[in-house]
Amino acid sequence: MDLNLTTEQQAFRDEIRGWLEANVPSTPLTPLTEPGGLDAHRAWEKKLFEAGYAAISWPSAYGGRDADLFSQATFSEEYARAGAPQRINTLGLGLAGPTLIAFGTPEQKEKWLPSLLSCDDLWCQGFSEPDAGSDLANIKTSAVLEGDEYVINGQKIWTSLGRWADWMFCLVRTDRDAPKHKGITYIMIDMHTPGIEVRPIMQINGDPGFAEVFFTDVRVPAWNVIGEVNDGWRVAMATLGFERGTGLGSHVRFSRDLAELVSLVKAVGLDRDPIVRDRLAQLFVETEVFRHNSYRTLSRLGSGKPIGPEASLNKLYWSTMETRLYEAGMQALGEIAELAPAAPAVMDALGEADAKDAWKHWHKQYWYSRASMIYAGTSEIQKNIISERVLGLPKEPRG
Repeated sequence: MDLNLTTEQQAFRDEIRGWLEANVPSTPLTPLTEPGGLDAHRAWEKKLFEAGYAAISWPSAYGGRDADLFSQATFSEEYARAGAPQRINTLGLGLAGPTLIAFGTPEQKEKWLPSLLSCDDLWCQGFSEPDAGSDLANIKTSAVLEGDEYVINGQKIWTSLGRWADWMFCLVRTDRDAPKHKGITYIMIDMHTPGIEVRPIMQINGDPGFAEVFFTDVRVPAWNVIGEVNDGWRVAMATLGFERGTGLGSHVRFSRDLAELVSLVKAVGLDRDPIVRDRLAQLFVETEVFRHNSYRTLSRLGSGKPIGPEASLNKLYWSTMETRLYEAGMQALGEIAELAPAAPAVMDALGEADAKDAWKHWHKQYWYSRASMIYAGTSEIQKNIISERVLGLPKEPRG
């Protein structure tokens, strides 16, 4: 594992660090759920686009910078370290865009890539359904060809940013008689088309980031199919393969939140408790292990080697580590975790200026961390992959 940056990578790190220092807003952007929030986030994305930072991993021919994995990781690290606003078009930039570049026709690329890159169009992903999560090939949303249009009926769920999206990259079933992996087609859907109903899902952490999307006789041009009809599974697997870069730099977030946890522990007077100190030390070790393992993965990919099933070990590790980190935060809040953020006891413990933000942060992260053991493959699935493909253990015999 080589952690040394090349001269070019060092120069890029200095460039992006300087730009972020000069341009990151001094106050947080208005939340998406509040009036003006979507416009504020689009404006930030437009600023990144105009500076050439919207999608540095894309080929330069399509508006990117041909960045290698280490440069991508450097950008993500510096972005997180600067406390820059959360990106809102990551599904478009990280998944839809690369899929279009790989499988789209020249005309499709011309139609969608520029507005995607500038965030004039916000994208969401229409893969999961109520009966098709881990078993994605079990999708039932149908698309029937009528003339030069597909008529789509069905339902998608856990649609991130579906509440605000302009376009969806979607899997539909175009042949019910084919084997379930063979009758799927990949299609782009305008979310403003008549017959689409979006119902936001309020999560337990108070964030309405997900949505259910219902399709009732929705007419979509057949021209919007990406790749070949009934070959959508192959395109979808390529899309999911692009996800490997979306977690770059996440160790910076964990390290930053661990530092905030130390401050929280001091604020509530637990910094002298030997059990708490031991737990903080253990979390520090775990976040450092994750950081170095992230670099090892980058080194492997950078040398042209595949990650292989060991990726399941990485996912299992960071998701359980994330859960432990935010559990520690809630335990540090103690009984005041059960109170409203403006309660006098919370104010007394954390200080009036920071109490509400600290309370909200640890609550939101704690509840969302529970999902980290489900999305991107459940922990149970990861353990099965590790046992069978890494450790070589036999499959459990079936009834």
